[in-house]
Amino acid sequence: MKKLFETKALISMIILAFILAGNVNSQDVKKESPFSSKVDLMSRYVWRGTDFGGSPSIQPTLAFEKNNFFVNAWGAYAVNLPGVQEADLNVGYKIKKILTLTFTDYFFPNELTDNDGYFKYKQGETGHIFEFSVMYNGTEKLPLTVLLASNLYGADVVKNDENGLPTDDIMHSTYLEVGYKFKNIQLFGGFNVIAPDLDRGESGLYGDYLGFVNIGLKHEKEIKITDSFSVPFNLSLITNPQSEKIFMVAGISF
Repeated sequence: MKKLFETKALISMIILAFILAGNVNSQDVKKESPFSSKVDLMSRYVWRGTDFGGSPSIQPTLAFEKNNFFVNAWGAYAVNLPGVQEADLNVGYKIKKILTLTFTDYFFPNELTDNDGYFKYKQGETGHIFEFSVMYNGTEKLPLTVLLASNLYGADVVKNDENGLPTDDIMHSTYLEVGYKFKNIQLFGGFNVIAPDLDRGESGLYGDYLGFVNIGLKHEKEIKITDSFSVPFNLSLITNPQSEKIFMVAGISF
């Protein structure tokens, strides 16, 4: 009888443990995690009006955000290896959801040269570009966005001296973009702010003179797979007046 009682008690404890564990797990699910991740599959990697890689691109993201503070890791990997590869880190802070301040470390490993060492930071040798940006995120009543981003250090385009020879100073390439969104359509226009000195043989990261380098529109929607699962889809028409290029770029996210 005692053994039967102990067995029933043990079974009851196990059942209770499962019930409590289920309650804890359900509570954990309700709590939104500060970590998130996704993968974008893009037909082409076009960034600020410039085509990177000339091929489809796989772009993973790992993000942490809490109390308006965020840290992200983002990558772009062309399928036509070695192609153009990219691995970025950024850290930032959102001010009342209206302004976003971001410091970004862009890194472009080159598998064909020696400058793909991630811990090489010497100017002229590094594959990193450090950028600081400020973005106005707009409001529900006025969905207007404004981005101003400038390079601080690294593998930016260098300035030339009066003889056309490279100096130790970089161009501090700067990009300005204005966007407006209504419903699921976003219009945008990106502007090259820094003008290289063409007489000295300089060229710019975004363009060789002041002006628009990234004009277009982006459409977003959800593609329904099942009754409970859908995939975000986006399609962009992008033009670069300075390079006289035009792109149609499609992407899905998981």
